[in-house]
Order: sequence, then C-alpha cells, then structure tokens
Amino acid sequence: MNKSTEGSKLSILCYGRFFDDTPGGIQTHTLHLMRSLQDEVDFVHAVTSRNSQGSALRAARRIPVIRTASWNVDGTLALSPGLAAQTCRLHGKRKFDLVHLHFPDPMSHLASMMLPSRIPRVISWHADIVRQKTMRLFYAPFLKHALQRAAAIVVATPSHVSSSPVLASLSSDDRIKIVPYGFDHSQFSEPAPETEVIAAKYPGRRIFAAGRHVSYKGFDVLIKAVAKMPSDVNLLLGGNGPLTDHLRELAYGLGVGRRVHFLGFVPDQLLPAHYQACHVFCLPSVTSAEAFGIVQVEAMASGKPVVSTRLNNGVDFVNEHGKTGLTVQPGDPVALAAALLDLLNDGAKARMMGAAGQVKAANEYSAGKMADKMLKIYRSAAGSKVG
Repeated sequence: MNKSTEGSKLSILCYGRFFDDTPGGIQTHTLHLMRSLQDEVDFVHAVTSRNSQGSALRAARRIPVIRTASWNVDGTLALSPGLAAQTCRLHGKRKFDLVHLHFPDPMSHLASMMLPSRIPRVISWHADIVRQKTMRLFYAPFLKHALQRAAAIVVATPSHVSSSPVLASLSSDDRIKIVPYGFDHSQFSEPAPETEVIAAKYPGRRIFAAGRHVSYKGFDVLIKAVAKMPSDVNLLLGGNGPLTDHLRELAYGLGVGRRVHFLGFVPDQLLPAHYQACHVFCLPSVTSAEAFGIVQVEAMASGKPVVSTRLNNGVDFVNEHGKTGLTVQPGDPVALAAALLDLLNDGAKARMMGAAGQVKAANEYSAGKMADKMLKIYRSAAGSKVG
C-alpha cells in the first residue's frame, strides 16, 4: 500500500533546533505541528543539545525526542557530529518515509545527508541566515542543492518568500507552499486565574515581552524605550540568554531597574496569564532573523494589541499596522516608546486592536488548519519520486 494515500500513517524524521526550557520559535512551532498530527504521523524528533549532554525524552504523548551532545557556538548555532551517526541509527530502526527539515539549521541539514537520497525532503523555511556571514558563503552551495531537490518548501507567509534573497528566485515554483503557523488558542483566550496576581504584583501600566535574550531580539532597544516613558510603565521581560546580565545592567544604568522586571523562563502554563495581565505586547526585534514571531500570535489570541518592528517580512504580515497593533522602524527607542505610549494612553484603541488581533489569530493561525495543510503536503511528498 502506498503511504501517500488517505488514511495511511507516515513515518517522518523531523529535525528541529534544540528542545529544552529555552524555547525559540522553531521549537515552539515544531512541537505544535507534531502534537497536532501525532494521530496521523509517527514522528521522531531529532535535535542538538545546547551543551555536551545528549538525552532521549518524549514530547506530548508518543513523540520520541533524541538530543545529541553538541558544541554551542553562539547560543543559536550548535555543532553536533553525533547527529549524523544518530540519523543513521534512527533510519536503520524506522525506515523513514519522509524527512522534515527546518531551516536555517546547517547542522541538521548536513546530518540528513546521511540518509538515502530517495527519501523525500520537506523544508520549512523560517528565515535566511543573517549573522554568520562566513558560514553562509561556505554553506550556500549545499543550501541551493537542498532547495533544488526538496519535494516541498513550506513558508508561513508570502512575505517569507518576497523578503528572502534565497527564495525570491523561486517565487513562482509550485513546490512553495504557504502554511501559517497554528496552535490551540483556547489556553490564551480563556481567562487565566493567575492574571490578577500578576497585575497586583506589578501595578501601573504593563508591557510584556518574551524571548531568548540574544542580540536580534532588540530587548536593549525596548529597555531604552521604557527609560523614555512615565514612571508608572513597567516592562515584564520573559526569557533568558547570553545577554541577560547585560540587559539588567542596561536597565539599572538608565535608571529603570525597578521598572524592568526580569521574569526568567515563563512556563507554558503561566504564559496566558502574563499576556492577559499586560496592556500591550511588544516584539522589538532588530533584524530579519526574526521572521514571524509566534509570540505575536499568542498575544493576539489573548486579545492584546502588539507593537512590533517593520522588518519587511512575516513579522509585518502577522501584526498589521493600524489594525492589530502598531509597527515602527527597528532600532529606534524613541519611535518604539511613542507607539507603546499611544496604546497605553488610548484604552479604546488598544481594545479595538486587541479584538481585531484575536479574530485574526482564530481565523488564520489555528492548529487544525495547519495540520490539514501539512498532512496533504506530507502525503504528496511521500508519493513523489526522488531521483
């Protein structure tokens, strides 16, 4: 029986970037994707560790996650020679029908080359390589080859194609499929009991932001913006990373150390309450390494307006200026402060944009729609012939 037919269950090796308590966008998306399709697909999730310790665990109910020890280069890139050997062992046991890669991630791409070329590849394109310019030049031929041979190239928005120098030349290629990231919104739209506790702990007007504390997130710009705002405005900053100490020093150096609250890692069960307790959510990223911003959709699902930066990619596509929130030029603390204050000072506008965002999140970014589209792509790819 051909596994590409309706009702058959596929065996898929899905590569991700990390899987731990410091979740980034790719980790969050892959987890939502695998959970939404685990009744139709047998996934194995292969990732690198952020350190020299490997492990095996499970995500959701039945999804094995294999982490290989690695050398962490800069917090976003990990080198793991063991991932290639693990790939061979996994295929020997499972005989995968399909490989799902999430780019940019040269390590998992190179590891996947250990598999027979006849196994179709689906590539989810999250962003171009931005920071590692030397590696990008060396890696470019391998990347081009991978795209040429892919059965499907999946992007979350049309802007992922138009904003990418790599994908722009493939804009008319029918292998490019648009599948918006989706997840279960109920935990964000239903009232969270901890919301009032958070509001009482941080009185005044609250801005919430969350993500890994790395340079492209622009949290330093957001802290500078808070320093230009009235003393009743508080920033609740979730996450951690290599720049956490620097950001804390910056806040105290600007005299807003008591108004910038470093929350550390916020567990999934407490995220809805933090979104619901804020008045405005902010995504202040400064480079196109931020290509979508799942946190924006989570904030919208919670009924909150978003202030983000104009990166001319999927970030702008998600948060529509003047409709679901406001956008400003990246790296400009004055403009960022003005946009945030606009919504903090105008409750009616903030509520209107929050309501519009909630509708958009429900209509465009549901787990069901994502699952249906991805399953069709998987089945079509598995039935394709790879030369």
